[in-house]
Amino acid sequence: MNYNIALLPGDGIGPEIVEQAVKVLKAVGKKFNHTFEFKEALVGACAIDETGNPFPEETFKLCMDSDAVLFGAIGDPKYDNDPKATVRPEQGLLAMRKKLGLYANIRPVSTFKSLIHKSPLRQDLVEGADFVVIRELTGGIYFGEPRGRTEDQNKAYDTCTYTREEIQRITKLGFEYAAKRDKRLTVVDKANILATSRLWRETVQDMVPDYKDIEVDYMFVDNAAMQIIQWPKKFDVMVTENMFGDILSDEASVITGSLGLLPSASVGIHTSVFEPIHGSYPQATGKDIANPIATVLSAAMLLEVSLDLTEEARAIRDVVDKSMEAGIVTEDITDGQAYKTSEVGTWLAENI
Repeated sequence: MNYNIALLPGDGIGPEIVEQAVKVLKAVGKKFNHTFEFKEALVGACAIDETGNPFPEETFKLCMDSDAVLFGAIGDPKYDNDPKATVRPEQGLLAMRKKLGLYANIRPVSTFKSLIHKSPLRQDLVEGADFVVIRELTGGIYFGEPRGRTEDQNKAYDTCTYTREEIQRITKLGFEYAAKRDKRLTVVDKANILATSRLWRETVQDMVPDYKDIEVDYMFVDNAAMQIIQWPKKFDVMVTENMFGDILSDEASVITGSLGLLPSASVGIHTSVFEPIHGSYPQATGKDIANPIATVLSAAMLLEVSLDLTEEARAIRDVVDKSMEAGIVTEDITDGQAYKTSEVGTWLAENI
């Protein structure tokens, strides 16, 4: 089969880690008799520098014309350190989500046996932890209007809005994932304070009778933040709004011992986007030391979710497990010899 994959390497370490995932995808293509056609486009700070737009129209068109998108990272210190910058790399990410209709971010959180000692939590707490955070991606305070500052610049405001329809479609996805797993769904909100959270809880409660085989519980976001650390194994599928999901999924990622290990998928109306959960790590740019595993596992999610290539995705996950066991890893997750980003990618491709 032939597939068209859009590559958006982005900023910082993005190009380096995407390059390794492409190596692995090419090896998968050779093994399973598929052809992957890759085309690159600009996004983030590099797109601003080149075009003035963090998500150019050409990039959007390529995404729409592709079967899936593999995305690296965005962000650059020259924009991070300038609070008065009117155009920012992150605006490209938000624009991509909005224009592609990517309303759901799916982040699996699981541990690797050979790396449990790297987790900041005790082994008995994290061993066997395996849950999925499903985050609503196109609503909430990140997109709400009005937003801005008053004329005297001494007051700023953001608006959090949600519609019942937005809540229904993300919760439906949560129920579907729970049905395929341990049939438990945790809904995270702040219904004791926020009107939008009360709409979330009311909407989910109305949906529960349609999913009688799913056990549903509700948790305030502050309690959820504590329980992810205290009892990470208690969760199966967690669904929540945009900002809460942003924070909680990053917190959950630390359980594995490294941000460089976890993939994610953003799915919705048009082409789906697959990306590592970490940022652009500008301090490591060009040093060949960044961990490519999260991007490689994002490529596995791409195969499974967008292309329905389950066996091919499993081949990637299996070879990643073998690399961990063999110690073919980057400096962030080893106590011994550290391999370069490119060396890990080559080893994975050669051992598919």
